[in-house]
Amino acid sequence: MPMPRLSRVVAFSLASLSLASLAAAGTAFADPPGAPAPAKPKQVVIISFDSARDISQWKRSRALAQRTGAHFTYFLSCVFLLSPQTRMEYTAPGKGAGKSNIGFAASKQEVAERLEQIRLAASEGHDIGSHGCGHFDGKDWSKADWTTEFGSFEHILENAYSINGIASEPPGWRDFARQAVVGFRAPYLSANKALYEALPKAGFLFDASGVSRGPVQPPTSNGTTHFSLPQIPEGPRSRPVIAMDYNLYVRHSGGFERPSKAGEFTERTYDAFRAAFDRQYRGRRIPLELGFHFTLMNGGAYWNALERFAGEVCVKADVECISFRDYVSRQRAGERQANVGG
Repeated sequence: MPMPRLSRVVAFSLASLSLASLAAAGTAFADPPGAPAPAKPKQVVIISFDSARDISQWKRSRALAQRTGAHFTYFLSCVFLLSPQTRMEYTAPGKGAGKSNIGFAASKQEVAERLEQIRLAASEGHDIGSHGCGHFDGKDWSKADWTTEFGSFEHILENAYSINGIASEPPGWRDFARQAVVGFRAPYLSANKALYEALPKAGFLFDASGVSRGPVQPPTSNGTTHFSLPQIPEGPRSRPVIAMDYNLYVRHSGGFERPSKAGEFTERTYDAFRAAFDRQYRGRRIPLELGFHFTLMNGGAYWNALERFAGEVCVKADVECISFRDYVSRQRAGERQANVGG
């Protein structure tokens, strides 16, 4: 039997009332989904090596990069491109010719092998930076002194084959030496106002001589981007230490070798690196910088920790282990694009 008109109206009204009530309660109709949260940037890790002397460590670091997809920065000390016979090519500010705080290459053959490692590393996408030459503390140097040191580095790198009488200079080597080195780190991380005045004129795009209380975004001034090795918590009491192998070496054993404790020091170092990484990876994702030398301190504890750390984090899809040069190039390319787009 057809429903009476009044009954149909009442039924419709009740249905409408029910829907209105549900809507008012917020249960019948959900709001349309909002815009998705912006994706986090990839976590950047920048790993560098100072002085870059031992051939075996060149090979070991390059092998680590090949396993993990990382790219490193090698801050080269140019005295390791001079043999005992050619050391007089270098004169440090305020010093006599042929003086160096870290010695020179052992032989012409060793220079040739190191040049080959530099060439291979550069061809694999690694960054070759300057650590000056003789590893002197430049805290009291003038702008002219720093400029002299930069000039010595460029001259010796560019002419390393001819200076040492090595016949097999690769094609394009001199162009590489003049153009590829765009970054600097001061020996002992000892910087002064004069250094920062000299860097732009010398054409350096970045400097990595700073120290910060924790990871920080690198600022750019006068055309030079300034990086700082962070202090990170380490050890049972989580005391801050500069994230560099030598500083850990001094923390752990007072700067004296204790190879019997290598396992303990490796674990402490790895734990500190991983905690510093996790803090950024889960948080703001500020680039994390870690510094090393080619010297195997405390039985190789710090390199062992590095290899474990890099093997875990550099292979992550949302992590990039890249060089200082590549980070700066990417940032500046992004700024140029933003300026054009704006």
